Amino acid sequence: MEILEPKVLWTPPHDVLETSRVGDYLRFLGRTRNLSFDSYDLLWRWSVGQIEEFWQSLWEYFEIVAHRQPGAVLGARDMPGARWFRGAALNYAEHALVRAGDVAIVARSQTRDADVVITGPELSDRVSRAAAGLRRLGVGRGDRIVAYLPNVPETIVAFLATASLGAIFSSCAPEFGPRAVADRVRQIEPRVLIACDGYRYGPREIDRADEVARLRAELPSLQATVILPHLREAVDPHRFPGALPWQDLLSESAPLVFEPVPFDHPLYILYSSGTTGLPKAIVHGHGGILLEHVKMLALHHDLGTGDRFFWFTTTGWMMWNYLVSGLLVGSTVVLFDGDPAYPDLSTLWRSAEDLGVTYFGTSAPYLHACMRAGLEPGRDFDLSRLRGVGSTGAPLLPAGFEWVYEKVGRDLLLGSVSGGTDVCTAFVGASPLVPVWSGEISCRCLGAKVESFDPEGRPVIGELGELVITEPLPSMPVSFWNDPAGERYRASYFDRWPGVWRHGDWIRITPRGSCIITGRSDATLKRGGVRIGTSEFYGVVESIPEVAESLVVHLSDDSGGPGRLLLFVVLRDAAGLDDALAARIGHALREGLSPRHVPDEIHAVPGIPKTLNNKKLEVPVRRILCGEPPEKVANPGAMANPESLEFFVELAAARRK
Repeated sequence: MEILEPKVLWTPPHDVLETSRVGDYLRFLGRTRNLSFDSYDLLWRWSVGQIEEFWQSLWEYFEIVAHRQPGAVLGARDMPGARWFRGAALNYAEHALVRAGDVAIVARSQTRDADVVITGPELSDRVSRAAAGLRRLGVGRGDRIVAYLPNVPETIVAFLATASLGAIFSSCAPEFGPRAVADRVRQIEPRVLIACDGYRYGPREIDRADEVARLRAELPSLQATVILPHLREAVDPHRFPGALPWQDLLSESAPLVFEPVPFDHPLYILYSSGTTGLPKAIVHGHGGILLEHVKMLALHHDLGTGDRFFWFTTTGWMMWNYLVSGLLVGSTVVLFDGDPAYPDLSTLWRSAEDLGVTYFGTSAPYLHACMRAGLEPGRDFDLSRLRGVGSTGAPLLPAGFEWVYEKVGRDLLLGSVSGGTDVCTAFVGASPLVPVWSGEISCRCLGAKVESFDPEGRPVIGELGELVITEPLPSMPVSFWNDPAGERYRASYFDRWPGVWRHGDWIRITPRGSCIITGRSDATLKRGGVRIGTSEFYGVVESIPEVAESLVVHLSDDSGGPGRLLLFVVLRDAAGLDDALAARIGHALREGLSPRHVPDEIHAVPGIPKTLNNKKLEVPVRRILCGEPPEKVANPGAMANPESLEFFVELAAARRK
């Protein structure tokens, strides 16, 4: 397939080396190592070719706060099994609080009447009080603390207090049902649960007393429960018997003390989606997260003191952990708790104006929704402080790229990024040193040796292949919980090519060094030898005005035939799926992709099944249509709209008749 060079939407300004943090880092390399690089590509190649020197340089450049300096940067380069910065003793929370700016947190919540502003000293005081309260509950190094809390300042306080003790933090958003939460956190046997009494989502008041009671009953390891009165002014002891109110946890002041821990000591536990089985409990370490996040936030997002860093997320998505790390580089962390579409889709842009956001992060589906709704944030709001926009969660369509530059701002660095919970970061993204091309992720991130492998395991350029990482990253998981021999860990990433991390996405790396991710490799569409990712398919279908959303699955033919390609569409307003619209969809796919990718069937559906993080459930839908029971392939508590599965269950039953 011929790849035409796309439109350049942004180019680095002439003074980028003088004004950006990555430019300052390059001057540091010149002073300390006599290194100079004439292009980002050369810098990237050095960072993945001399990985020990690169990561050591970051340790020095960011002046990592440590109680004991490390010996060797990398004891072994094996994957899995790489051991970074052995001998170091540090604490993520200490670095975050030492570097926190004058204003550490600004938070807006639809449950609260007023915005909350917390200074650096106030944050340290609250963390020290929370840590003292946890110590009174018997929490110590290695104990697990679970938060069932929204994206509010108290959740950050709970996390940093936990980390300061050397205990291990884990969070789930309160919109998760009790079963989904229990499936995750029961595995790690938490000592303390910190939960809220409820929250508001737009105009709706959502009480969580019954869910908290069920969750407490599901967790026999619990020794204490702390309740944050978020929906009401005080904790009702009849609704939460035996629970400790949040204010009582913070009732006593104490010196702020940080437990020095090894580089790979567990910091927090994240979870895979859990839609198709028991979620994997992924353990991330203090040092790996600290070093990876300062690299990304400073050198790729260009964040530092004076910035206000926002990313729309819940506490059940790794982007919350990423957002909190804005404290590590001295930025103010901006939180939003509530429905981003209430009272309308302009809510987040209005908040960006009100709160002085300089970096606005969100999901690609949100940007697409704003584009389709005809929003013009740059015209309707004062976004003069905004310097960067981030997009993740799904591929951003070329039209989405162009909408940002036409309707949000022309001088922004748009970072379409991709990575995952598995590494709690992005490994492809943007850089102040690299142009932004429409529809493409600008570059592979520093230190991340991302390659595209053909079926024989050979790296290819300009061709679609499996996304792999061929050198270790510090933020790769320390382990999976309850996987002492590492069997599940190896099976998850290293089953196909030993020693090479296989991420599970399709990627095309262009000769320019930019990247195009086209979807999950387990949801590939391959007919007649033509293989494409599902995001390419959606880009064509969802450009048709009547189509709001779509989902496509390929049902293979065991006898070797082409199988059946099924397209499901959610239509806008009063649009109906008649023969004329079906023909237009087929024509668009024939012209935009190939004749082999014209669907055999098109169905109008009331909703597309999604996770709570807004990812389409392509594989579970395919499994349901192949006859598997829905309770086996999808956990309703981990879905945003479990009722959407009913259509596919009924269709599967009808196809079997």
